[in-house]
Amino acid sequence: MDHDLVIRNALIVDGTGRSSFIGDIAIHDGLITHVGEFPGTAKKEIDAHQKLVTPGFVDIHTHFDGQVCWDKQATPSCWHGVTTIVMGNCGVGFAPVRPGEEHSLIELMESVEDIPGTALHEGIPWGWESFSEYLDVIDTPYSMDIGAQAPHVAIRHYVMGDRCYDDATSDDMKKMADITKGALESGALGFTTSRFYGHKDKSGNLIPGTNATSDEMIAISEAFAEVGHGTMEIISDHLDKTEELAWIEDIARRTRRPITTLVTPDIGEGIWNLAERLNPEGFNIRPQVGARLASVLMTLEGTINPMRQFPSYNEIKHLSFDEQRKMLLDTKFREKILADSPKISRDVDTNRMISTWDKMYALPSDLSYEPGHDESLAGIASAQGIDVREALMNVMAGATPILFLFGKYEGSVQPQFDFIEREHSVFGLSDGGAHVGVLCDASVPTYMLAYATRDRTKGPRLSIEFVVHKMTQDTATLYGLTDRGVIEPGYKADLNIIDYDNLSLLAPEMIYDLPAGGRRLIQKALGYSVTICAGEVTYENGVHTGAMPGKLVRAGN
Repeated sequence: MDHDLVIRNALIVDGTGRSSFIGDIAIHDGLITHVGEFPGTAKKEIDAHQKLVTPGFVDIHTHFDGQVCWDKQATPSCWHGVTTIVMGNCGVGFAPVRPGEEHSLIELMESVEDIPGTALHEGIPWGWESFSEYLDVIDTPYSMDIGAQAPHVAIRHYVMGDRCYDDATSDDMKKMADITKGALESGALGFTTSRFYGHKDKSGNLIPGTNATSDEMIAISEAFAEVGHGTMEIISDHLDKTEELAWIEDIARRTRRPITTLVTPDIGEGIWNLAERLNPEGFNIRPQVGARLASVLMTLEGTINPMRQFPSYNEIKHLSFDEQRKMLLDTKFREKILADSPKISRDVDTNRMISTWDKMYALPSDLSYEPGHDESLAGIASAQGIDVREALMNVMAGATPILFLFGKYEGSVQPQFDFIEREHSVFGLSDGGAHVGVLCDASVPTYMLAYATRDRTKGPRLSIEFVVHKMTQDTATLYGLTDRGVIEPGYKADLNIIDYDNLSLLAPEMIYDLPAGGRRLIQKALGYSVTICAGEVTYENGVHTGAMPGKLVRAGN
Protein backbone atom coordinates (compact mmCIF):
# COMPACT_ATOMS: atom_id res chain seq x y z
CA MET A 1 0.00 0.00 0.00
CA ASP A 2 1.30 3.42 -0.93
CA HIS A 3 1.46 5.87 1.95
CA ASP A 4 0.12 9.42 1.63
CA LEU A 5 3.40 11.09 2.52
CA VAL A 6 6.98 10.18 3.38
CA ILE A 7 9.51 12.63 4.80
CA ARG A 8 13.02 11.42 3.99
CA ASN A 9 16.42 11.99 5.62
CA ALA A 10 15.11 14.15 8.45
CA LEU A 11 16.92 15.18 11.61
CA ILE A 12 14.12 14.11 13.95
CA VAL A 13 13.53 15.68 17.34
CA ASP A 14 10.62 13.49 18.35
CA GLY A 15 9.08 15.51 21.20
CA THR A 16 9.91 13.08 23.99
CA GLY A 17 13.15 14.78 25.00
CA ARG A 18 15.25 11.95 23.60
CA SER A 19 18.32 12.72 21.49
CA SER A 20 17.74 13.65 17.87
CA PHE A 21 18.34 11.10 15.13
CA ILE A 22 18.26 10.76 11.34
CA GLY A 23 15.36 8.91 9.79
CA ASP A 24 12.26 8.83 7.59
CA ILE A 25 8.67 9.47 8.65
CA ALA A 26 5.82 7.71 6.86
CA ILE A 27 2.26 9.03 7.09
CA HIS A 28 -1.10 7.54 6.11
CA ASP A 29 -4.66 8.63 6.88
CA GLY A 30 -3.41 11.49 9.04
CA LEU A 31 -1.30 9.30 11.30
CA ILE A 32 2.38 8.51 11.56
CA THR A 33 2.84 4.87 10.56
CA HIS A 34 6.62 4.44 10.54
CA VAL A 35 9.68 6.26 11.90
CA GLY A 36 13.17 5.20 10.85
CA GLU A 37 14.39 3.87 7.53
CA PHE A 38 11.31 3.43 5.36
CA PRO A 39 11.68 1.40 2.14
CA GLY A 40 8.10 1.88 0.96
CA THR A 41 6.56 4.39 -1.42
CA ALA A 42 4.15 7.29 -1.05
CA LYS A 43 1.98 9.55 -3.15
CA LYS A 44 4.17 12.48 -2.06
CA GLU A 45 7.73 12.58 -0.76
CA ILE A 46 9.61 15.44 0.90
CA ASP A 47 13.38 15.37 1.17
CA ALA A 48 14.23 16.88 4.55
CA HIS A 49 18.00 16.51 4.22
CA GLN A 50 19.70 19.00 6.57
CA LYS A 51 16.28 19.98 7.92
CA LEU A 52 14.94 19.59 11.44
CA VAL A 53 11.60 17.80 11.88
CA THR A 54 9.59 18.28 15.06
CA PRO A 55 6.03 17.57 16.14
CA GLY A 56 3.65 20.46 15.58
CA PHE A 57 3.70 22.81 18.55
CA VAL A 58 0.83 22.74 21.06
CA ASP A 59 0.15 26.22 22.45
CA ILE A 60 -1.96 25.96 25.59
CA HIS A 61 -2.43 29.66 26.40
CA THR A 62 -4.18 31.64 23.67
CA HIS A 63 -7.17 33.96 23.32
CA PHE A 64 -8.50 33.19 19.85
CA ASP A 65 -12.05 32.70 21.24
CA GLY A 66 -13.45 35.43 19.00
CA GLN A 67 -10.89 35.35 16.19
CA VAL A 68 -11.64 31.73 15.24
CA CYS A 69 -15.03 32.99 14.06
CA TRP A 70 -13.41 34.87 11.16
CA ASP A 71 -9.82 33.62 10.92
CA LYS A 72 -9.66 29.89 10.25
CA GLN A 73 -5.86 29.96 10.19
CA ALA A 74 -5.50 31.43 13.71
CA THR A 75 -2.84 33.88 12.63
CA PRO A 76 -0.16 34.59 13.74
CA SER A 77 0.27 31.28 15.65
CA CYS A 78 0.08 29.31 12.41
CA TRP A 79 3.24 31.06 11.16
CA HIS A 80 5.25 29.71 14.08
CA GLY A 81 4.77 25.97 13.73
CA VAL A 82 1.72 25.72 15.98
CA THR A 83 -0.70 22.96 14.98
CA THR A 84 -2.91 22.94 18.11
CA ILE A 85 -4.11 25.88 20.19
CA VAL A 86 -6.01 25.95 23.48
CA MET A 87 -8.09 29.08 24.09
CA GLY A 88 -10.46 30.37 26.76
CA ASN A 89 -7.67 31.22 29.20
CA CYS A 90 -7.62 33.77 32.03
CA GLY A 91 -11.30 33.23 32.81
CA VAL A 92 -12.55 35.26 29.82
CA GLY A 93 -14.50 34.07 26.81
CA PHE A 94 -17.79 34.33 24.96
CA ALA A 95 -19.96 31.55 26.35
CA PRO A 96 -22.31 31.08 28.02
CA VAL A 97 -24.09 34.36 27.32
CA ARG A 98 -27.66 35.51 27.70
CA PRO A 99 -29.18 37.04 24.55
CA GLY A 100 -28.65 40.78 24.64
CA GLU A 101 -25.66 40.59 26.98
CA GLU A 102 -23.02 39.87 24.34
CA HIS A 103 -21.65 43.39 24.61
CA SER A 104 -20.71 42.79 28.25
CA LEU A 105 -18.42 39.89 27.36
CA ILE A 106 -16.91 41.88 24.51
CA GLU A 107 -16.12 44.78 26.84
CA LEU A 108 -14.47 42.43 29.32
CA MET A 109 -12.38 40.76 26.62
CA GLU A 110 -11.40 44.14 25.18
CA SER A 111 -10.35 45.43 28.57
CA VAL A 112 -8.53 42.34 29.83
CA GLU A 113 -6.95 41.11 26.60
CA ASP A 114 -6.62 44.30 24.52
CA ILE A 115 -8.61 43.00 21.53
CA PRO A 116 -10.51 45.79 19.72
CA GLY A 117 -14.17 45.67 20.65
CA THR A 118 -15.16 46.87 17.20
CA ALA A 119 -13.46 43.82 15.67
CA LEU A 120 -15.23 41.48 18.07
CA HIS A 121 -18.62 43.11 17.47
CA GLU A 122 -18.27 42.81 13.70
CA GLY A 123 -16.43 39.49 13.51
CA ILE A 124 -18.41 37.31 15.94
CA PRO A 125 -21.69 35.95 14.53
CA TRP A 126 -23.16 35.17 17.97
CA GLY A 127 -26.45 33.25 18.02
CA TRP A 128 -25.48 30.91 20.87
CA GLU A 129 -26.36 30.91 24.55
CA SER A 130 -24.77 27.81 26.10
CA PHE A 131 -21.13 26.80 25.90
CA SER A 132 -22.18 23.73 23.93
CA GLU A 133 -23.88 25.93 21.34
CA TYR A 134 -20.74 28.06 21.09
CA LEU A 135 -18.69 24.96 20.34
CA ASP A 136 -21.16 23.96 17.64
CA VAL A 137 -20.77 27.34 15.94
CA ILE A 138 -16.96 27.21 15.91
CA ASP A 139 -16.87 23.52 14.93
CA THR A 140 -15.58 24.27 11.42
CA PRO A 141 -12.47 23.37 9.39
CA TYR A 142 -9.23 25.15 10.30
CA SER A 143 -5.61 25.01 9.25
CA MET A 144 -4.83 23.68 12.76
CA ASP A 145 -6.70 22.06 15.64
CA ILE A 146 -8.34 24.24 18.27
CA GLY A 147 -9.63 23.46 21.75
CA ALA A 148 -11.69 25.65 24.10
CA GLN A 149 -11.99 26.04 27.86
CA ALA A 150 -14.95 27.21 29.93
CA PRO A 151 -14.30 30.74 31.30
CA HIS A 152 -15.25 31.64 34.86
CA VAL A 153 -16.07 35.27 34.05
CA ALA A 154 -18.65 34.37 31.40
CA ILE A 155 -20.17 31.66 33.59
CA ARG A 156 -20.41 34.02 36.58
CA HIS A 157 -21.96 36.77 34.46
CA TYR A 158 -24.49 34.31 33.04
CA VAL A 159 -25.54 33.04 36.47
CA MET A 160 -25.36 36.21 38.53
CA GLY A 161 -26.03 39.02 36.07
CA ASP A 162 -25.37 42.43 37.61
CA ARG A 163 -24.39 40.70 40.88
CA CYS A 164 -21.41 39.03 39.22
CA TYR A 165 -18.97 41.32 41.05
CA ASP A 166 -20.39 40.28 44.43
CA ASP A 167 -19.97 37.15 46.51
CA ALA A 168 -21.79 34.15 45.11
CA THR A 169 -24.55 32.42 47.05
CA SER A 170 -24.65 28.65 47.48
CA ASP A 171 -27.30 28.54 44.76
CA ASP A 172 -25.05 30.58 42.44
CA MET A 173 -22.21 28.17 43.09
CA LYS A 174 -24.35 25.15 42.25
CA LYS A 175 -25.50 26.74 38.99
CA MET A 176 -21.91 27.60 38.04
CA ALA A 177 -20.84 24.04 38.77
CA ASP A 178 -23.67 22.67 36.64
CA ILE A 179 -22.73 24.93 33.72
CA THR A 180 -19.08 23.95 34.03
CA LYS A 181 -20.05 20.28 34.03
CA GLY A 182 -22.17 20.83 30.91
CA ALA A 183 -19.29 22.63 29.18
CA LEU A 184 -16.90 19.78 29.97
CA GLU A 185 -19.43 17.20 28.79
CA SER A 186 -19.81 19.08 25.50
CA GLY A 187 -16.05 19.00 24.90
CA ALA A 188 -14.39 21.81 26.86
CA LEU A 189 -10.76 21.00 27.57
CA GLY A 190 -10.94 22.70 30.95
CA PHE A 191 -12.02 25.65 33.09
CA THR A 192 -10.12 28.87 33.71
CA THR A 193 -10.26 31.65 36.29
CA SER A 194 -8.35 34.86 37.07
CA ARG A 195 -7.40 36.25 40.47
CA PHE A 196 -4.92 38.77 39.01
CA TYR A 197 -4.94 42.44 40.04
CA GLY A 198 -4.24 43.59 36.48
CA HIS A 199 -7.39 42.08 34.97
CA LYS A 200 -9.94 44.89 35.20
CA ASP A 201 -13.03 45.93 33.30
CA LYS A 202 -13.45 49.23 31.51
CA SER A 203 -14.57 50.93 34.72
CA GLY A 204 -11.45 49.83 36.54
CA ASN A 205 -13.16 47.11 38.57
CA LEU A 206 -11.52 43.73 39.07
CA ILE A 207 -13.22 41.30 36.71
CA PRO A 208 -15.94 39.02 38.08
CA GLY A 209 -14.56 36.12 40.05
CA THR A 210 -11.26 37.76 40.99
CA ASN A 211 -12.16 37.54 44.67
CA ALA A 212 -14.24 34.38 44.48
CA THR A 213 -14.17 32.44 47.73
CA SER A 214 -12.52 29.08 48.15
CA ASP A 215 -16.01 27.63 48.61
CA GLU A 216 -16.95 28.84 45.13
CA MET A 217 -13.81 27.44 43.53
CA ILE A 218 -14.22 24.09 45.26
CA ALA A 219 -17.91 23.92 44.28
CA ILE A 220 -17.07 24.52 40.62
CA SER A 221 -14.29 21.94 40.73
CA GLU A 222 -16.82 19.24 41.62
CA ALA A 223 -17.79 19.29 37.94
CA PHE A 224 -14.40 17.81 37.11
CA ALA A 225 -14.80 14.96 39.57
CA GLU A 226 -18.10 14.01 37.94
CA VAL A 227 -16.93 14.26 34.32
CA GLY A 228 -13.47 12.73 34.63
CA HIS A 229 -11.55 14.92 32.20
CA GLY A 230 -10.37 18.50 31.88
CA THR A 231 -7.67 20.81 33.18
CA MET A 232 -8.08 23.82 35.46
CA GLU A 233 -6.07 26.97 34.81
CA ILE A 234 -5.71 29.43 37.69
CA ILE A 235 -4.19 32.89 37.39
CA SER A 236 -3.54 34.17 40.88
CA ASP A 237 -1.61 36.88 42.70
CA HIS A 238 -1.83 34.83 45.88
CA LEU A 239 0.23 31.72 45.20
CA ASP A 240 2.45 32.67 48.14
CA LYS A 241 -0.53 32.58 50.53
CA THR A 242 -1.27 29.53 52.65
CA GLU A 243 -5.03 29.93 52.18
CA GLU A 244 -4.76 29.99 48.37
CA LEU A 245 -2.51 26.95 48.25
CA ALA A 246 -4.83 25.11 50.62
CA TRP A 247 -7.89 25.27 48.37
CA ILE A 248 -5.80 24.49 45.30
CA GLU A 249 -4.58 21.36 47.07
CA ASP A 250 -8.14 20.57 48.10
CA ILE A 251 -9.29 20.77 44.47
CA ALA A 252 -6.39 18.63 43.31
CA ARG A 253 -7.23 15.93 45.84
CA ARG A 254 -10.98 16.05 45.15
CA THR A 255 -10.74 15.96 41.36
CA ARG A 256 -7.35 14.39 40.60
CA ARG A 257 -7.37 16.60 37.50
CA PRO A 258 -4.38 18.66 36.27
CA ILE A 259 -4.07 22.21 37.57
CA THR A 260 -1.83 24.80 35.92
CA THR A 261 -1.04 28.13 37.57
CA LEU A 262 0.74 31.06 35.96
CA VAL A 263 4.01 31.94 37.66
CA THR A 264 6.78 34.54 37.54
CA PRO A 265 10.18 34.57 39.28
CA ASP A 266 8.84 36.79 42.07
CA ILE A 267 5.81 34.62 42.94
CA GLY A 268 7.62 32.69 45.65
CA GLU A 269 8.15 28.97 46.15
CA GLY A 270 4.71 28.04 47.49
CA ILE A 271 3.18 26.61 44.32
CA TRP A 272 6.44 24.88 43.40
CA ASN A 273 6.60 23.28 46.83
CA LEU A 274 3.00 22.14 46.44
CA ALA A 275 3.82 20.53 43.10
CA GLU A 276 6.90 18.84 44.52
CA ARG A 277 4.84 17.46 47.41
CA LEU A 278 1.72 16.35 45.51
CA ASN A 279 2.96 15.24 42.10
CA PRO A 280 4.90 12.21 43.38
CA GLU A 281 1.56 11.06 44.83
CA GLY A 282 0.06 11.00 41.34
CA PHE A 283 -1.40 14.51 41.26
CA ASN A 284 -0.59 17.01 38.52
CA ILE A 285 0.19 20.57 39.62
CA ARG A 286 1.97 22.38 36.76
CA PRO A 287 3.26 25.94 37.24
CA GLN A 288 3.02 27.62 33.83
CA VAL A 289 6.04 29.61 32.65
CA GLY A 290 6.49 31.95 29.70
CA ALA A 291 9.50 32.37 27.44
CA ARG A 292 10.39 35.66 29.08
CA LEU A 293 9.01 38.11 31.62
CA ALA A 294 5.65 39.66 30.81
CA SER A 295 6.26 42.63 28.56
CA VAL A 296 4.74 45.26 26.32
CA LEU A 297 5.89 46.92 23.12
CA MET A 298 5.14 50.63 23.03
CA THR A 299 4.66 52.31 19.65
CA LEU A 300 3.01 55.34 18.13
CA GLU A 301 0.32 53.09 16.65
CA GLY A 302 -0.20 50.85 19.66
CA THR A 303 -2.25 50.87 22.83
CA ILE A 304 0.56 52.38 24.89
CA ASN A 305 2.37 55.36 23.37
CA PRO A 306 4.85 57.13 25.71
CA MET A 307 4.54 60.34 23.72
CA ARG A 308 0.97 60.82 24.93
CA GLN A 309 2.22 61.85 28.37
CA PHE A 310 3.54 65.11 26.88
CA PRO A 311 0.87 67.80 26.27
CA SER A 312 2.66 69.08 23.15
CA TYR A 313 2.15 65.71 21.47
CA ASN A 314 -1.50 66.74 20.99
CA GLU A 315 -0.27 69.09 18.25
CA ILE A 316 0.81 66.20 16.02
CA LYS A 317 -1.29 63.21 17.09
CA HIS A 318 -3.79 63.84 14.25
CA LEU A 319 -1.03 63.39 11.65
CA SER A 320 -0.22 60.13 9.92
CA PHE A 321 2.29 58.00 11.78
CA ASP A 322 4.96 58.65 9.16
CA GLU A 323 4.41 62.38 9.57
CA GLN A 324 4.53 62.03 13.34
CA ARG A 325 7.90 60.30 13.10
CA LYS A 326 9.23 63.19 11.03
CA MET A 327 7.96 65.68 13.59
CA LEU A 328 9.72 63.79 16.39
CA LEU A 329 12.97 64.89 14.73
CA ASP A 330 11.86 68.51 14.25
CA THR A 331 13.96 70.82 16.43
CA LYS A 332 11.17 73.21 17.43
CA PHE A 333 8.76 70.41 18.28
CA ARG A 334 11.42 68.62 20.34
CA GLU A 335 12.02 71.79 22.33
CA LYS A 336 8.33 71.84 23.26
CA ILE A 337 8.45 68.22 24.41
CA LEU A 338 11.56 68.89 26.49
CA ALA A 339 9.80 71.79 28.20
CA ASP A 340 6.56 69.88 28.91
CA SER A 341 5.40 68.79 32.34
CA PRO A 342 4.29 65.17 31.79
CA LYS A 343 0.71 64.13 32.49
CA ILE A 344 0.35 61.55 35.25
CA SER A 345 -1.78 58.53 34.43
CA ARG A 346 -4.25 57.27 37.01
CA ASP A 347 -2.84 53.79 36.42
CA VAL A 348 0.38 53.12 38.35
CA ASP A 349 1.56 50.44 35.92
CA THR A 350 1.10 52.77 32.95
CA ASN A 351 3.19 55.45 34.66
CA ARG A 352 5.99 52.91 35.22
CA MET A 353 5.90 51.75 31.62
CA ILE A 354 6.12 55.20 30.08
CA SER A 355 8.58 56.93 32.40
CA THR A 356 10.96 54.40 33.98
CA TRP A 357 13.73 55.27 31.57
CA ASP A 358 16.23 52.66 32.67
CA LYS A 359 13.60 49.93 32.18
CA MET A 360 12.41 51.13 28.77
CA TYR A 361 14.48 49.48 26.04
CA ALA A 362 14.77 49.96 22.32
CA LEU A 363 13.70 46.53 21.09
CA PRO A 364 16.99 44.74 20.32
CA SER A 365 17.59 44.33 16.61
CA ASP A 366 18.42 40.66 17.15
CA LEU A 367 14.97 40.26 18.77
CA SER A 368 16.58 38.61 21.78
CA TYR A 369 14.15 40.31 24.16
CA GLU A 370 17.13 40.24 26.52
CA PRO A 371 18.39 43.83 26.38
CA GLY A 372 21.18 45.34 28.43
CA HIS A 373 21.38 48.76 30.07
CA ASP A 374 23.02 50.23 26.98
CA GLU A 375 19.79 49.55 25.08
CA SER A 376 17.63 51.31 27.66
CA LEU A 377 16.57 54.89 27.00
CA ALA A 378 18.61 55.95 30.04
CA GLY A 379 21.65 54.12 28.68
CA ILE A 380 21.22 55.55 25.19
CA ALA A 381 20.80 59.07 26.55
CA SER A 382 23.87 58.75 28.76
CA ALA A 383 26.03 57.37 25.95
CA GLN A 384 24.98 60.13 23.55
CA GLY A 385 24.91 62.95 26.10
CA ILE A 386 21.29 63.81 25.42
CA ASP A 387 18.08 64.06 27.43
CA VAL A 388 16.11 60.81 27.84
CA ARG A 389 13.16 62.43 26.08
CA GLU A 390 15.39 63.02 23.08
CA ALA A 391 16.41 59.37 23.20
CA LEU A 392 12.75 58.40 23.32
CA MET A 393 11.90 60.53 20.29
CA ASN A 394 14.93 59.26 18.34
CA VAL A 395 13.96 55.64 18.90
CA MET A 396 10.30 56.18 18.09
CA ALA A 397 11.15 58.23 15.03
CA GLY A 398 13.01 55.19 13.76
CA ALA A 399 9.87 53.06 14.23
CA THR A 400 11.62 50.86 16.78
CA PRO A 401 9.22 49.62 19.49
CA ILE A 402 10.03 50.42 23.11
CA LEU A 403 10.17 47.23 25.16
CA PHE A 404 9.14 47.27 28.82
CA LEU A 405 9.65 44.11 30.88
CA PHE A 406 7.61 43.65 34.05
CA GLY A 407 8.94 42.13 37.23
CA LYS A 408 12.54 42.07 38.39
CA TYR A 409 14.31 42.12 35.05
CA GLU A 410 18.03 42.57 35.63
CA GLY A 411 19.46 42.24 32.15
CA SER A 412 18.94 38.50 31.74
CA VAL A 413 16.21 36.08 30.73
CA GLN A 414 17.93 33.38 32.76
CA PRO A 415 15.36 33.34 35.60
CA GLN A 416 12.69 32.41 33.05
CA PHE A 417 14.82 29.70 31.52
CA ASP A 418 15.60 28.37 35.00
CA PHE A 419 11.86 28.17 35.64
CA ILE A 420 11.24 26.38 32.35
CA GLU A 421 13.84 23.80 33.34
CA ARG A 422 12.19 23.05 36.68
CA GLU A 423 10.79 19.55 36.91
CA HIS A 424 7.11 20.41 37.20
CA SER A 425 6.90 23.43 34.87
CA VAL A 426 4.80 23.64 31.73
CA PHE A 427 5.50 26.10 28.91
CA GLY A 428 2.80 28.60 28.00
CA LEU A 429 1.71 32.24 28.19
CA SER A 430 1.96 33.07 24.49
CA ASP A 431 -1.36 34.96 24.69
CA GLY A 432 -1.86 34.31 20.97
CA GLY A 433 -4.64 36.51 19.60
CA ALA A 434 -4.58 38.89 22.59
CA HIS A 435 -2.88 42.12 23.67
CA VAL A 436 -2.72 42.94 20.00
CA GLY A 437 -1.88 46.59 20.59
CA VAL A 438 1.18 45.89 22.73
CA LEU A 439 2.80 42.56 21.88
CA CYS A 440 2.93 39.48 19.68
CA ASP A 441 4.05 36.67 21.93
CA ALA A 442 2.39 34.11 19.67
CA SER A 443 5.88 34.08 18.17
CA VAL A 444 7.49 32.46 21.22
CA PRO A 445 7.86 28.97 19.67
CA THR A 446 10.22 30.50 17.12
CA TYR A 447 11.94 32.56 19.82
CA MET A 448 12.56 29.45 21.90
CA LEU A 449 13.97 27.47 19.00
CA ALA A 450 16.05 30.19 17.36
CA TYR A 451 17.22 32.12 20.41
CA ALA A 452 17.05 29.80 23.42
CA THR A 453 18.65 26.80 21.68
CA ARG A 454 20.94 28.46 19.10
CA ASP A 455 21.67 32.18 19.26
CA ARG A 456 21.87 33.09 22.92
CA THR A 457 25.28 34.36 24.11
CA LYS A 458 24.30 36.06 27.39
CA GLY A 459 23.98 32.75 29.20
CA PRO A 460 23.64 29.01 28.67
CA ARG A 461 21.41 27.77 25.88
CA LEU A 462 18.71 25.17 26.30
CA SER A 463 18.92 21.90 24.39
CA ILE A 464 16.76 21.66 21.32
CA GLU A 465 15.38 18.31 22.44
CA PHE A 466 14.26 19.82 25.75
CA VAL A 467 12.64 22.89 24.16
CA VAL A 468 10.77 20.83 21.58
CA HIS A 469 9.51 18.48 24.30
CA LYS A 470 8.24 21.43 26.36
CA MET A 471 6.28 22.76 23.36
CA THR A 472 4.86 19.44 22.16
CA GLN A 473 4.39 16.30 24.23
CA ASP A 474 4.49 18.13 27.55
CA THR A 475 1.86 20.75 26.72
CA ALA A 476 -0.34 18.27 24.86
CA THR A 477 -0.35 15.80 27.75
CA LEU A 478 -1.39 18.46 30.27
CA TYR A 479 -4.66 18.89 28.36
CA GLY A 480 -5.21 15.21 27.72
CA LEU A 481 -4.24 15.48 24.05
CA THR A 482 -2.26 12.26 24.16
CA ASP A 483 -2.66 11.57 20.43
CA ARG A 484 -0.17 14.26 19.38
CA GLY A 485 3.14 15.91 20.27
CA VAL A 486 5.35 12.87 19.54
CA ILE A 487 6.89 11.53 16.32
CA GLU A 488 6.12 7.85 16.75
CA PRO A 489 3.83 5.39 14.94
CA GLY A 490 0.20 5.84 15.92
CA TYR A 491 0.47 9.55 16.71
CA LYS A 492 -1.29 12.30 14.79
CA ALA A 493 0.82 13.50 11.89
CA ASP A 494 1.23 17.12 13.01
CA LEU A 495 4.78 18.08 12.03
CA ASN A 496 7.16 20.92 11.23
CA ILE A 497 10.03 20.69 8.74
CA ILE A 498 12.38 23.48 9.76
CA ASP A 499 15.46 25.06 8.18
CA TYR A 500 16.95 25.35 11.65
CA ASP A 501 20.14 27.15 10.64
CA ASN A 502 18.11 29.95 9.06
CA LEU A 503 15.17 30.01 11.45
CA SER A 504 14.53 33.59 12.56
CA LEU A 505 11.92 36.02 13.75
CA LEU A 506 10.97 39.03 11.68
CA ALA A 507 10.39 42.38 13.34
CA PRO A 508 6.94 43.07 14.81
CA GLU A 509 4.70 45.11 12.53
CA MET A 510 1.34 46.79 12.97
CA ILE A 511 -1.30 45.80 10.45
CA TYR A 512 -4.99 46.69 10.12
CA ASP A 513 -6.67 43.46 9.07
CA LEU A 514 -9.09 42.77 11.92
CA PRO A 515 -12.83 43.20 11.30
CA ALA A 516 -13.86 46.86 11.18
CA GLY A 517 -10.24 47.71 10.28
CA GLY A 518 -8.91 46.89 13.73
CA ARG A 519 -5.17 46.99 14.27
CA ARG A 520 -2.87 44.33 15.65
CA LEU A 521 0.82 43.66 16.04
CA ILE A 522 1.99 40.59 14.18
CA GLN A 523 5.36 38.90 13.88
CA LYS A 524 6.29 36.48 11.13
CA ALA A 525 9.17 34.05 10.84
CA LEU A 526 11.57 32.59 8.31
CA GLY A 527 12.65 28.97 8.32
CA TYR A 528 9.45 26.96 8.54
CA SER A 529 9.83 25.04 5.28
CA VAL A 530 6.70 22.93 5.79
CA THR A 531 4.01 22.65 8.44
CA ILE A 532 1.77 19.58 8.40
CA CYS A 533 -1.54 19.04 10.20
CA ALA A 534 -3.22 15.63 10.21
CA GLY A 535 -0.91 14.51 7.41
CA GLU A 536 -1.71 17.44 5.08
CA VAL A 537 0.75 20.18 4.16
CA THR A 538 -0.84 23.38 5.46
CA TYR A 539 2.05 25.86 5.12
CA GLU A 540 5.04 26.04 2.81
CA ASN A 541 7.64 28.67 3.70
CA GLY A 542 5.06 30.45 5.82
CA VAL A 543 2.38 30.59 3.11
CA HIS A 544 -0.93 28.82 3.59
CA THR A 545 -1.54 26.09 1.02
CA GLY A 546 -5.30 26.36 1.40
CA ALA A 547 -5.56 23.03 3.21
CA MET A 548 -7.95 23.00 6.18
CA PRO A 549 -7.50 19.64 7.93
CA GLY A 550 -7.74 21.15 11.41
CA LYS A 551 -10.82 20.83 13.56
CA LEU A 552 -12.36 21.62 16.91
CA VAL A 553 -10.98 19.16 19.46
CA ARG A 554 -13.61 18.08 21.96
CA ALA A 555 -12.41 16.47 25.17
CA GLY A 556 -14.02 13.19 26.12
CA ASN A 557 -14.83 12.25 22.51
